[in-house]
Amino acid sequence: MFLGRYEHTIDEKGRITIPAKFREALDDTVYITQGFDGNLQAFPPDLFELMSSQVRSISYLDANSRRLRRILFSNAEQARFDSAGRILLPAFLRETANLNEIAIVVGSGEYFELWSPENWQLQQTSLNDIEANEQRFSALELKTLQ
Repeated sequence: MFLGRYEHTIDEKGRITIPAKFREALDDTVYITQGFDGNLQAFPPDLFELMSSQVRSISYLDANSRRLRRILFSNAEQARFDSAGRILLPAFLRETANLNEIAIVVGSGEYFELWSPENWQLQQTSLNDIEANEQRFSALELKTLQ
C-alpha cells in the first residue's frame, strides 16, 4: 500500500527518485498516466493491467469510453527504475501536470500520485475544508470499523 507524502526533485533530464518504500512495492516497473485532477497517477503493473482491461471492456462506440481511453492510454508511459531508484518522466507528462523542478509524491492506497507543489497546495486547501468534506464523503457510506 502506498502511504505518505514526499517531496522530490526532478532533474534536468526529467528523472525523479521514487521513495524507497514505494519502489519496494513495485519491483522495477511502474505505469505513469495523466490523473484527473491536474496530477499524474502511478500504478503497479498488475493494477494498470486490471484497469486497462476494464476500460477496454467498455464499448468503444460510446464517446465517453473513447475519451477515457485517450486520457488513459495516450498519456501513459511504462517506466523502469534505474540503479539510483529514479524513473524518467517524459516531457509531455511533466507538462500535463505542471511538473518542473519539484514533485510532491502522494500515496493513494493502491497507487500513488505526482503533483506540482502549486497544484498540491490547492488540493490541500480543498481537502482541509471540513464542512465540504462532510458533504463530499457522506454519500460514500463509509462505515465505522469494528
